Amino acid sequence: MIKKITRVFLIGIILFSLTGCTKTLIDEDNKAVKNPVTGQTLTENIICKPQDEKTIEVYKEHDIDIDQLPECHDLKINSGSYEGLWTNIFVEPLAWFIIQVGNVVKNYGLALIITSLLIRFIVLPLTRKSAMQSELLKEAQKDLNKIEKKYINKTDQESLMKKSQEMTMVYKKHGINPVAGCLVAFIQLPLFIAFFEAINRVPAIFEDHFLWMQMGTTPWVGITSGNFVYLLSLIAIPATTYFSFKFSAADSMASTGSQMGTMKKMPLIMTIVIVIMGMFMTSAIGIYWVTTNLFTVVQNILIKRSREKNEKI
Repeated sequence: MIKKITRVFLIGIILFSLTGCTKTLIDEDNKAVKNPVTGQTLTENIICKPQDEKTIEVYKEHDIDIDQLPECHDLKINSGSYEGLWTNIFVEPLAWFIIQVGNVVKNYGLALIITSLLIRFIVLPLTRKSAMQSELLKEAQKDLNKIEKKYINKTDQESLMKKSQEMTMVYKKHGINPVAGCLVAFIQLPLFIAFFEAINRVPAIFEDHFLWMQMGTTPWVGITSGNFVYLLSLIAIPATTYFSFKFSAADSMASTGSQMGTMKKMPLIMTIVIVIMGMFMTSAIGIYWVTTNLFTVVQNILIKRSREKNEKI
């Protein structure tokens, strides 16, 4: 049942996001055009004017009319033409909000952090509920393991049905709603896509700097160019990713037998994947990723401590 719900949700998000999305700038050989300085893959349908002269030259060389675009600091929530539900309801308003916060705090990296935290606080009731399910599943793990051992070699239909019924009773006993445990994944994916597109379509964001890092530059380009400050990003991204998965993804599923070993390895596996991806993600995306990971880690630690305190009482 959960797998079916997840599948339907993911298909819905993909279809919805295709109603207007980021278009990569390509050259006459149908290859993605990259900023020669930062290594960033440039977006064709940016929503406001770049200020960097080299970036402007690249766009003009590829016949992109940027003169008709508004200045980024003057971006309106309804700037531009209709591009689809996804862009007009999520991406452009999010980009506009980041710009407004950036105009106030005078730094778009800081604006990304503030916006990320505000959105996480807005969806906190849902993510908190999901995190609570992780703690409840830990409490139920002993009972679930007993059921797994009881039916370990039984594959007939009747045994599988009884196993499912007994597991359902354990869920009810501990107040577990398996679907609620998927809420974080349901929320994270569209948020990441929206932030990714908003960042890539606003030159003011990827032209700005934060902690001595140019936000449109990828760690790979930064480090290979001799600027080792980008190692900060490559340290922060895997570290926060590991603990985020360790506290949530790996603990949020009831696993037994051989599954337990696999689930214990998930934080490490996902961290390795993210490290590889992080080498080629812009620093702006890295800032969003680290911020949300830290929020998740702190949230789960506080929930765990709260439950331990209540149990002692």
